[in-house]
Amino acid sequence: MSSSTREPPPQGPPWDAPLAEAPLAFVDLEMTGLDPEQHRVIEICIERVVAGQTVDRLCSFVDPGEAPLGGTEIHGITIADLEGAPDFARLAPRLDELLRGAILVAHATRYDVAFLTAELARLDRRFDCPHYLDTLAMARKVVEAPQHGLIPLAAHLGVDNPRPHRADNDVAVTRAIFEILASRLQTPTPRRLWEVGRGARRVRPEHLERARQALDLRQPARVCYRPSTRAPEELLFVVTGVRSDLDPPVVLGYLLDTRGRRELRADRILSFELVSETHET
Repeated sequence: MSSSTREPPPQGPPWDAPLAEAPLAFVDLEMTGLDPEQHRVIEICIERVVAGQTVDRLCSFVDPGEAPLGGTEIHGITIADLEGAPDFARLAPRLDELLRGAILVAHATRYDVAFLTAELARLDRRFDCPHYLDTLAMARKVVEAPQHGLIPLAAHLGVDNPRPHRADNDVAVTRAIFEILASRLQTPTPRRLWEVGRGARRVRPEHLERARQALDLRQPARVCYRPSTRAPEELLFVVTGVRSDLDPPVVLGYLLDTRGRRELRADRILSFELVSETHET
């Protein structure tokens, strides 16, 4: 799932800002194990990004204190790497700066949120992050691949991944995957990406309104549509009718290139944008 709560994100920025303007905090952690109550963070990378540009960054090893080092066979981090590293308490103020007002983005985000919550709780500090974006959840909805872990997904999408399971590398990979997913979905705001990750089965009123506009103007639309058993597809679609009396509503029409008839369930439409140029229909 893309969030720890079923309630939608709060209205207004950053969730309703244009995607190019919303501050995004890409996060990856390497840990001594998988249990946030027992294991500790030993490497952290956070990149605060606006419009695809890094505006602030933290990447550091982290001293885990008395916790035994584990997972070296996965991440390759050794005791020698951690010598002289700051502890989490020293890094906490930078976390505040990087995350303040930003949307947290990671792959399998709930693990990163759980470890950040546990580390800050040890410092008697609260970490409140009920809403975030998860490229794993998003990819499962829009990428037809055998596996959606970061390593196989990067290979499937052709994303360079030279040092798996290192925090700076995995942040770079997550950013590249995020850009691919956002480009495919053509979503205007982070809220729309959250809804895709949540897999929300609800009708978005603006999609029906645009469908009616396309019908009135006899203007084609570019539609990202998720069938029930396949990956999402992009359609160049001509609307011939909108059945709002059905539950869920259905958009009727045909594909512009093949004239093949389609009925699109409104709750499976991920994006709906009118095409600016005029076509003969």
